[in-house]
Amino acid sequence: MLGPHVPDLFALQLLAMVSEEGSLSSAGARLGISQQAASARMRSLEAQVGAILVTRSARGSSLTAAGVVITGWATEVIAAAERLDAGIASIRSETLRQLDVAASLTIAEYLLPRWLVALRNRQEAAGHVATQVGLTATNSDNVIELVRSGSVPLGFIETSALPADLRVKAIGFDELQLAVSLEHPWSRRRTPVTAQELARTPLVTREPGSGTRQTLEQLLIASGIANSRISPPRVELSSTAAVRTAIAAGTAPGVLSSLAIADDLALGRLAMVATTGIPLRRQLSAVWSNGAHPPHGPAQDLVAIAMRL
Repeated sequence: MLGPHVPDLFALQLLAMVSEEGSLSSAGARLGISQQAASARMRSLEAQVGAILVTRSARGSSLTAAGVVITGWATEVIAAAERLDAGIASIRSETLRQLDVAASLTIAEYLLPRWLVALRNRQEAAGHVATQVGLTATNSDNVIELVRSGSVPLGFIETSALPADLRVKAIGFDELQLAVSLEHPWSRRRTPVTAQELARTPLVTREPGSGTRQTLEQLLIASGIANSRISPPRVELSSTAAVRTAIAAGTAPGVLSSLAIADDLALGRLAMVATTGIPLRRQLSAVWSNGAHPPHGPAQDLVAIAMRL
């Protein structure tokens, strides 16, 4: 731990420049401060060190014997600080050029592409080099683990099981829809499917850890249905596309994001079924590990864009 007599870098730079310039006012000018501010800073430095470091005369300023010794030490400290500054600048530059992101599959497939286009357009309009984004598309549980482990600085999830040990920012909401094949009896149903009916129906679902599956289970429980009364899936699949295909093939009904089945509904490949007693809506969130705000730079810009689009 440093003691109370170690000066700050600015004061050491001022002392070293007095040695080079032969004038306290000229040294202050090089650092962008007035003569009065330079004199006040030098007095503060001398009080901190406990010795007179600079003598002033009509011909200028010169270092005392103590000032020469301190300047010799300061030169090494300033050189080390300059190397540190250059290293930090390099890391910041790399951070601006490359951003690794993990996103749940629905977000990765249907939302993130347009967010990335908006980020690139913003950067290019400002005259900046566009950030290269590396994307890992996986389920929400895996996104959380990637952020938690430090593998990626930013993640986007669609689960209601929000991690207590990470920072979470709501970026929007997504509607879920119950979908069936055109041959399924529910496709001709005139009354909504109740939460109880949905709970006891084996569905086509994503794998455990999927935000869509977790959200549906939590919504059913919130509707008053015991977890033990929720039927096991008819089949579990690892991608949204596979779930859609299985539903269309008549395997079983399924609940998916409205974003994921919009084209299938429009083209008549699937039929949407109304529900009652369960609000099929979920929060979409950005997650990161430290700080009140997402990491500075493109990560923070991307979250802002996600909240707006």
